[in-house]
Amino acid sequence: MEGNLGGGVNNQIEIGTPNNITIKGILGLLMANTEATDTKKVISLGMGDPTLYSCFHSPDVAHDAVIESLTSHKFNGYSPTVGLPQTRKAIADYLSRELPEKLCADDVYITAGCTQAIELALSILARPGANILLPRPGFPIYALCAAFRNIEVRYFDLIPGKGWEVDLNAVEALADHNTIGIVVINPGNPCGNVYSYQHLQEIAETAKKLRTIVIADEVYGHLAFGANPFVPMGIFGDIAPVLTLGSLSKRWLVPGWRLGWLVTNDPNGTFKNPKFVERIKKYCDICGGPATFIQAAVPRIIQQTEDVFFGKTINLLKWTAEICCEKIKEIPSISCPYKPEGSMAVMVKLHLPLMVDISDDIDFCFKLAKEESVILLPGLAVGLKNWIRITFAADPVSLEEALGRLKSFCQRHSYQQNDHH
Repeated sequence: MEGNLGGGVNNQIEIGTPNNITIKGILGLLMANTEATDTKKVISLGMGDPTLYSCFHSPDVAHDAVIESLTSHKFNGYSPTVGLPQTRKAIADYLSRELPEKLCADDVYITAGCTQAIELALSILARPGANILLPRPGFPIYALCAAFRNIEVRYFDLIPGKGWEVDLNAVEALADHNTIGIVVINPGNPCGNVYSYQHLQEIAETAKKLRTIVIADEVYGHLAFGANPFVPMGIFGDIAPVLTLGSLSKRWLVPGWRLGWLVTNDPNGTFKNPKFVERIKKYCDICGGPATFIQAAVPRIIQQTEDVFFGKTINLLKWTAEICCEKIKEIPSISCPYKPEGSMAVMVKLHLPLMVDISDDIDFCFKLAKEESVILLPGLAVGLKNWIRITFAADPVSLEEALGRLKSFCQRHSYQQNDHH
C-alpha cells in the first residue's frame, strides 16, 4: 500500500500549471526583495489599488448603503447566481445612460469583480480549437484564463506612437474562423490610453468583417481626463456584438468589494440565443457572485453618488499623471512616449544602452526594489519586455518621493554617471 501512496511515474497524472506571469505574483516577489528602513518606507506603484493611499477614498454613500443593507438582515441568504434583480436593473440603467439602445436587467450578470467577468466571458465562449485576440501590452489575467480553458492566445500590438491604438491590420491577419473574440481595454490598462469614438467604431467594423465579437473591458470606465471622452463600446453593439465587462472597483474606489458585471450589448440578438443564455446561467451557478448584501447596496450607490465625488477622483488622477510625466522627463534613461489620458497607469520605456549593469526590465525592477524600496511592475508582466508600468494612483507626496528615488537609481546606473568616476 505504501508503495502506491508514493505513486509510480506511470500512475501519476501530470497536471500542468500555466506558466503565465501574474501581476500579483511578481509584485509579491518584488516586495520580498525590498529593505524598508526607518528613513525609507516601501512605496508601491505596482498595483492598481488606489485605496492604499488615503487621498483616494470611496464615497460615504457607498459605505452607508452597505451598512444599511447589512443591518436590514434581509440579505443574509443566497442571491440568484446571476445576481439580485434590483442590482442587475441598477447596472442596466447606469450603463444605458450613454447607449442608443436601453439595456434590461436580463442583459446583466453580476460577478465577483471584473476578474470573474473575464473568467465568465472566456469560459462561455471557449470551444475546441478556439483562439482569442489579446492586446499587447495588456492585462495578463486574459492569457491566464485562456490557458486554463485551452484557448489559444494570439497577440496584436498596440501602437505607442498612435496613442496605443489597436493595430487593426494585425487583428485581421491573426483572425480566422476559430476566433472567439477581440479584447479591447478602454480606458487602457497598462497604457493609460482613451480611444476615440472613431477608433472604437473601426474596431467594431473589423470585428463585424471577421464575424467575431468584441470583449470590451471597461473596468476603468469614465476615468478619462484627457482630450478624448470615455466612449462605451456598447454604442457599437449594432455593428458587432459586444460583451462589456466592468465593476465598481475603480470608479467608486472599492476594489475589495468584488462587485463586477458582464453585460451583453447586442441589439441584433446574437447573445439572446436561449442556448447561449443557458450557458451563461449555468456557469454563474458554478461561480457564485459577490456577497448578497454588497449587491443589495448597488442601486443606492449608483443612484446617490454625486458627480462631485467622481470629479475629485478625475482631478487627482490628472494631477498625479502630470507629476509622473514631468518627473520622467528629468530621467534620460527612461521615456514616456504617450502621456496618459485615463485609467491609473502609464507605460515607460527603458533605454538599456544608457544603463550600466541592468540587463532587462525584471532586473531593473528587482534592483530598484532592493536599493530604493520602490515597487514598479516589469513590462514583461503585461507583455512588453524592457518597459515598466507605473501606477500613478498614489498620493502626490508619495508619488514624488518614489519618482525621486527612481531618478537617483537611474543616475547611479547610468553610463554618464559612471564615466565620471
